[in-house]
Amino acid sequence: MSAPPHTSSTPADTAACITGGPDGYLARTSTRDNLCLSSHFQPIFSLSHRRPVGHEALMRARDNDQRSVSPLQVLDSVSHDFEQLLELDRLCRALHLANFSRMQAETLPGWLFLNMNAEVFLQSPLRGEQDFLLQTCVQRGIPPQRLVIEVLEDAVQDVDQLQDSVAYFREIGCLIALDDFGAGHSNFDRVWRLKPEIVKLDRSLIVSAAADSKLRRFMAQMVQLLHEAGAMVLVEGIETSQEAYIALEGDVDFVQGYYFGRPGANLVDQGAGEALIDNLWSDFDQRWRDEKSSYQNAVAPYINAIGYASVLLSAGRSLEEACDSFLKLPQADFCYVLDAAGQQIGTNLYAQAHPACDLRFAPLADARSARWARRPYFRRALENFGKVQVTRPYLSVSSAQLCVTLSASFKVDGETRVICGDIIWNC
Repeated sequence: MSAPPHTSSTPADTAACITGGPDGYLARTSTRDNLCLSSHFQPIFSLSHRRPVGHEALMRARDNDQRSVSPLQVLDSVSHDFEQLLELDRLCRALHLANFSRMQAETLPGWLFLNMNAEVFLQSPLRGEQDFLLQTCVQRGIPPQRLVIEVLEDAVQDVDQLQDSVAYFREIGCLIALDDFGAGHSNFDRVWRLKPEIVKLDRSLIVSAAADSKLRRFMAQMVQLLHEAGAMVLVEGIETSQEAYIALEGDVDFVQGYYFGRPGANLVDQGAGEALIDNLWSDFDQRWRDEKSSYQNAVAPYINAIGYASVLLSAGRSLEEACDSFLKLPQADFCYVLDAAGQQIGTNLYAQAHPACDLRFAPLADARSARWARRPYFRRALENFGKVQVTRPYLSVSSAQLCVTLSASFKVDGETRVICGDIIWNC
């Protein structure tokens, strides 16, 4: 596809603006009030590979007096003129590719993450950006498959147009990353439709997760959902060891932030971050062992009590007698029995310390004949006959609070049954 005649510049025109300097290649342009633009690169690490797998290119600017100028200020200066915005966006991409090409031979082949203005990204099919990017890649000896185009996920309202632009860049081999996911009005529907190769989680998520254990579980579940949607997950803005640990614990693929490496004029080498990540893995292994031991100690009395209840029930004892020892434990909430199809027999048998019913959830209190066949605690109890099963914490639809369910299958009068016991989980 050839660029439309009204395109503001060609790769050759832009490349001509790039000259050498003490910090690498520098770009000068009169339309930017003689600002000097340069590239900085922030490394992106794979926690599994224990090494950098790419760099995000960031624009830096100085005025004639060598004073630093904010990139946002540079962008704001052209935000009301699309032609200048397109020219600046192209100039930055050409500049970053030039610098990346100059240094890449010293590192492992890695990705180059390039930010594109959302408006420029949307107009790319009409402005011949395939030609521009391909020609620039050829000039610099970088295959387009090494490029990850970043676009702000919530900066675009027209999802159909966004989808067309994603397909347009993917056609030449580029990867797509949705940036700042989880901030503003993030929408999982866009992930399903756009199928980005990478989703970058906004820093606000990792900060919130570090402050609240419940949000840590939520972030881990979000990562799992994004993985199931076919996207790799990158957490950006990691600044502390605790945030790095939460990212590792949450099964994210890639990390970026000051804790792992600040932006710099040069690319990091392939050994960068290895010791830091190895220490993180060692910390994870130790914490996992400690948390597993603590968890097992916490649930052991409940496991024994539910196992004992299943034995008594199989011998024909009443539910009240069988569950007495379980319901006397401090966090026990209630017990109930399911048939072989997962349908509840009778009502819940509550502990004396059961919290007063929240009237807002009163319609859920009566669980007689409710069917719980979808629940993992039921399926796993049938698959592991006679052995007590324990769930992960989840929100109970019966009590509308976080709980853990223990379950065990047994037979009485030749019929399969499952005894279940819920404990209130405030950890």
